[in-house]
Amino acid sequence: MTISNSVQSHALSNKHNLSATALAIALVFAPFVAHSADLAGAVEALGASKLSSIQFSGAGHWFQFGQAPNPKLAWPQFDVSSYVATINYATPAERVQITRKQTVEPKRLRPAPTEQKPDQYVSGNWAWNMAPAPGAKPDSTPVSQNQAAAVEERTTEIWSTPQGFLKAAEANNAQSKSSKDGVEVSFTAGKNRYVGTINAKNQVTKVRTWIDNPVLGDTLIEYAYKDYKDFNGVWFPASILRKQGGHPVFALAVKSVTPNAEANISVPTEISSAAAPVVTVTSEELAPGVFYLKGGTHHSVAIEQKDHFILVDAPLNEARSEALIAKVKEINPNKPIRYVVNTHEHFDHSGGLRTFVDEGATIVTHQINVPLFKKAWAAPRTINPDRLALSKKAPKFKAFSDKLVLTDGERPVEIHLIAGTGHDDGIALAYLPKEKILVEVDVFTPTAANAPLPSTVSPYAVNLNDNIKRLKLDVKQIAALHGPRVTTLDDLHAAIGIKTSASN
Repeated sequence: MTISNSVQSHALSNKHNLSATALAIALVFAPFVAHSADLAGAVEALGASKLSSIQFSGAGHWFQFGQAPNPKLAWPQFDVSSYVATINYATPAERVQITRKQTVEPKRLRPAPTEQKPDQYVSGNWAWNMAPAPGAKPDSTPVSQNQAAAVEERTTEIWSTPQGFLKAAEANNAQSKSSKDGVEVSFTAGKNRYVGTINAKNQVTKVRTWIDNPVLGDTLIEYAYKDYKDFNGVWFPASILRKQGGHPVFALAVKSVTPNAEANISVPTEISSAAAPVVTVTSEELAPGVFYLKGGTHHSVAIEQKDHFILVDAPLNEARSEALIAKVKEINPNKPIRYVVNTHEHFDHSGGLRTFVDEGATIVTHQINVPLFKKAWAAPRTINPDRLALSKKAPKFKAFSDKLVLTDGERPVEIHLIAGTGHDDGIALAYLPKEKILVEVDVFTPTAANAPLPSTVSPYAVNLNDNIKRLKLDVKQIAALHGPRVTTLDDLHAAIGIKTSASN
């Protein structure tokens, strides 16, 4: 064989080997290409287009968002023995039924856990719960209770399920791009943005969305889905983890899934025909210049000083705070609210603080809360910009550890840490020594007049009484910021089983 023929033969041999190698590579990667991540492939793999509804159930844990006992801790944990979610994608609508009980924390004093069975709904623009009427016995017939503030969050739950995400993505001109975990799919539905990840098996593994929160602003909700299984012909994750505000709020081990389940969720007439809720504040003068500001589920106390007011607690949200500001101006339009005493950092008692920062007030709070508020209030607020987001005023804080006295020289207002309670490590009471009025919340909630006392004694109420004795407070009136009425020290004693002269 000549050299040229040898080279030609070698070249042909190499060409043959390269072709064989290329074919082998193609055969190896052909399945990956055929099943690579994309929106259409995920819709097909998870059967999203064939589902008009879905029901899934299981057990796990639920965590109470915004109610951490310390700003550095996660949301309190509840054990969930039963969880059932029924979703109608067409309406859209959802019903969630939960049976849960708070997890015992041996090192934290809390009331004995009792079983709770929330029954929550959303349909279109309405959200409601079914529960016994306020003040009724726990086994009373449930009635519908408006939850208008929950519409946004509950609706995002529908579109954050794997099949719901895919349906919403197709309906809202989703954009796709490659990511290290597969394909990232994003879209906006209404005022909420959704970003999800589809892996190489065309499974939705992550969904992120953002909702508005009065404390945290644009609040990230993250869903993680894994361990997909075939449930009755539909692929669905056997494990769901949801985080909100950086901590878990829900962890579920899925036990059953029913595709196209019965999901006729009708809005009760009393909910659909209800007028938009109006925030109202009423005023009751407890002593000259001391006003009990009631309305709804959360109350406040305004204390008049020489040239300003002190307000104790700014609960819920901006709408509530604006109503409080209007009521104080009605009482005396020439005195601004200079200080707002934050009883504790739980979101239902700190959601209105930002409005008072914009109003120019100084926030009085326990020192452990200041870093939380500084960080939270610096976060973006694009979904629902509030007054402070628009004015961009810098917050002013007056922090305390055990005790702080605010005075104008004539009327002192004492702020005390409620030591040793399991509810919150930075919770405070306010005390007016001249008027002998104590202001507190969440540690003692009085019942209605002539109503029977609770069947069990709250350790929070016992602890409050211990603090009153420790601080040597002479209490004539207790202005509880939850509950139907102003009460007395004798009422507190009766609630914790201490006989008083009035009860003998």
